[in-house]
Amino acid sequence: MLAEHRGDRAIVLDANPDAGTLADRLSGDTSVTVRDLLNNLGAADALTDVARYTSLAGRLQVLASEQDPAMSEAFNRDEYERVCKVLARFYNIIITDSGTGLVHSAMEGTLALADSLVIVGAPTVDGASRASKTLDWLIAHGHEAQAAGCVVVLSCDRTSSEIDVPRVRGHFEARCRAVVEIPHDPHLATGGRIELSRLRPATQDAFLGLAALLADGFGARPAAPVG
Repeated sequence: MLAEHRGDRAIVLDANPDAGTLADRLSGDTSVTVRDLLNNLGAADALTDVARYTSLAGRLQVLASEQDPAMSEAFNRDEYERVCKVLARFYNIIITDSGTGLVHSAMEGTLALADSLVIVGAPTVDGASRASKTLDWLIAHGHEAQAAGCVVVLSCDRTSSEIDVPRVRGHFEARCRAVVEIPHDPHLATGGRIELSRLRPATQDAFLGLAALLADGFGARPAAPVG
């Protein structure tokens, strides 16, 4: 949504240490990865040099994670920061998908560079608990300001009449900057490649609202990594 509705150059980096599926969901192309870019970082002197290692999902450029889990484990904080330093020369918006590994080395780099954080949970017992514990972890490790300024996304693929959704939402509204609910969407539920045109209007509106919330924080730095 950020790439489609703004004039900025936007790129998303899959920094998931477990062979992330972001490129599969967005562009379907994992033939080149962040590891390939790292191996040739010294030659990345222009936008076209970086674009050789990305694929396109609409106007969004996608930098895939290494698909070999043994190799992706080697993607550490230093390498993440080196990649972001190069990306920040050519892109206004850098989005990082960090996976769920809070203690992974690359996550340290994400937290050090990110202007905004998005924490994904669900209006379920386990989904809400994990998101709340993520906020607890951030606060316990000195990231109080980032926790307070984050946006919590509640993915409503799973719901239950036994869950008081307004209460769950209220819990997070008291702890962070904003909460966005993403409604159940049959197209997203397939787990396949995402096409914006196939999302229900309510889903598109929810993601557009999330993009607007993130854009509210733009302007502090030329690039805005989001974890």
